[in-house]
Amino acid sequence: MTVDDGRGTVRPMRIAMLGCGVVGSEVVRLLRVHAEDLAARVGAPLEIVGIAVRDPDRVRGVEVDRAVLTTDPEALISRDDVDIVIEVVGGVEPARGWLLSALRSGKSVVSANKALLATHGSMLHDAAAVAGVDLYYEAAVAGAIPLLRPLRESLAGDRIHRVLGIVNGTTNYILTRMDETGASFAEALAEAGELGYAEADPSADIDGYDAAAKAAIIAQLAFHTRVTIDDVYREGIGEVTAADIASARELGCTVKALVIAERAGHGQGISLRVHPAMIPRSHPLAGVREAFNAVFVEAEAAGQLMFYGRGAGGAPTASAVLGDVVAVARNRIAGRHGPGESAYAALPILPMGPTVTSYHVHLDVTDKAGVLASVAGAFARHDVSIRSVRQDGRGDDASLVLVTHPAADAALSATVGDLRVLDGVRAVSGVVRVEGVES
Repeated sequence: MTVDDGRGTVRPMRIAMLGCGVVGSEVVRLLRVHAEDLAARVGAPLEIVGIAVRDPDRVRGVEVDRAVLTTDPEALISRDDVDIVIEVVGGVEPARGWLLSALRSGKSVVSANKALLATHGSMLHDAAAVAGVDLYYEAAVAGAIPLLRPLRESLAGDRIHRVLGIVNGTTNYILTRMDETGASFAEALAEAGELGYAEADPSADIDGYDAAAKAAIIAQLAFHTRVTIDDVYREGIGEVTAADIASARELGCTVKALVIAERAGHGQGISLRVHPAMIPRSHPLAGVREAFNAVFVEAEAAGQLMFYGRGAGGAPTASAVLGDVVAVARNRIAGRHGPGESAYAALPILPMGPTVTSYHVHLDVTDKAGVLASVAGAFARHDVSIRSVRQDGRGDDASLVLVTHPAADAALSATVGDLRVLDGVRAVSGVVRVEGVES
């Protein structure tokens, strides 16, 4: 596709943007501030010709020309002079319909919409392939951190075995504060809300939905397999207690909310999970504090790689959006499109039951003869080997803290079920997975 206007003058690459909130406002600002540099990098100026918003009168973080604002996204998308559509609205609908229309009409799309891509990514990729245009979405995972393009392109010649990461700044902030100050979950959540890290309704973050969407996108690229958010096992951090944090510290660990995507079943399938876990303080991810993100990639030839940085926020996310815009614009000028979906492997998604890891189990027990033996028997019945046991207190306030050797999730779940009805066990007050501890 040429951008010559027929008179020997390079015409601008014209952009339509859907949404102009925190991220969209930063995209507008960066396009304005770096206009000359971006034009030089692309080979043509980048020009916003329309921005679809709900309320044109809303005060935004950057001054926007009222002439480019519209409340009709469908009309904006259908304009013949639009080359690229940027979507920073979020949510599955109506964004899905808008982006399908854009792709089918020959527009390239840049999106930051993790929920949409984790739900209908394959549908969008199919539409992009038929139309011969680009669908880029670096900003959908880990903000400004370059992660998806390295998975899709830089590591395309390698075999990725495992991706382990912290991809939600809100949960990482909460767990950091619990670890460093001894705050309860409720106290740390309230602090995150006051600082703007947690939304008024934080459920998408603390219940793991945000991380699960990102896990699906990561797994698609890492394992060349179609994955949706429904394929990801998910647990939130709401059950993590100050006692769990303290126990982790005694083990030389800290608690993090992790995304884990890995080859399993002798490499013939993939396991996808999002949950809190204890990791050794010596692990590179243990030092990722507050609202930062980091992703640890283990590949056959490249070995261990770590990507670290700000995983959210207007400016970091806008940086990732504009990186995609530059790539897409270059492709359109050259009359080509970049790599699309790679789903040739079609690996099966394995259930959580056979997934093997270690566990930290905290029991409130009555301190009387035979309780420890009966607890050990419950573990033995399900072939879960105990690595260590610690008993604290006496009488009705006694507790047992057990750490297991690696065991299947199904076996541990059955064990916990037995423990809940065991005579002498007053409560199973905490079960947290343990990753990366030598058995």
